[in-house]
Amino acid sequence: MPARLPSWAWVSGLTVGAIAAVTVLAVQADQGPRPTAAVAKPSPSVSADAQPTPKETTPAPVPDGSGTGRRIVYSLDQKRVWLVDASDAARRTFAVWPGTVSPDPGTYTVGTRAEGATTGSDGVQIEQIVYFAQEDGVSVAFSNAVDGSSPPPPASGAKTGGIRLHKADGTAVWAFATSGTKVTVVG
Repeated sequence: MPARLPSWAWVSGLTVGAIAAVTVLAVQADQGPRPTAAVAKPSPSVSADAQPTPKETTPAPVPDGSGTGRRIVYSLDQKRVWLVDASDAARRTFAVWPGTVSPDPGTYTVGTRAEGATTGSDGVQIEQIVYFAQEDGVSVAFSNAVDGSSPPPPASGAKTGGIRLHKADGTAVWAFATSGTKVTVVG
């Protein structure tokens, strides 16, 4: 008659086996999916980007009543910016994170620009700052976080005039918005 194992030995053995199986599965998952004949074939829809950015199917049109000629258009309602060339065609459009203080609708011009890193009114390191308005004693400007992050929620009652952009959009605005460039703010 074979020797009988105590119940704690069975439980211990099953636990060790389960841990080993989970470890093997975790290592396999960390290495990514294993190619098979069915999925190893190239697909025309596969992107070369590690983390693709969602693309808009139809670019948002430049808002009516935003003027003519080379300009930056900022829509308060859409939380969006357009870089518009002299032929009135949008070269680029993108969503933004507005500050707690917004400029009134109207036409402004780019004044001061600051390329180097500084601390924004929300405490985040920002760069490529393009100032264009003053509202309630707060400077209103486009900028992007040095680390590319989105802005944190503002402290209660804080007045922030920074319109935060994704890093690539901040670079595009910096290149486009030379001193004197027109900025049209619409509702």
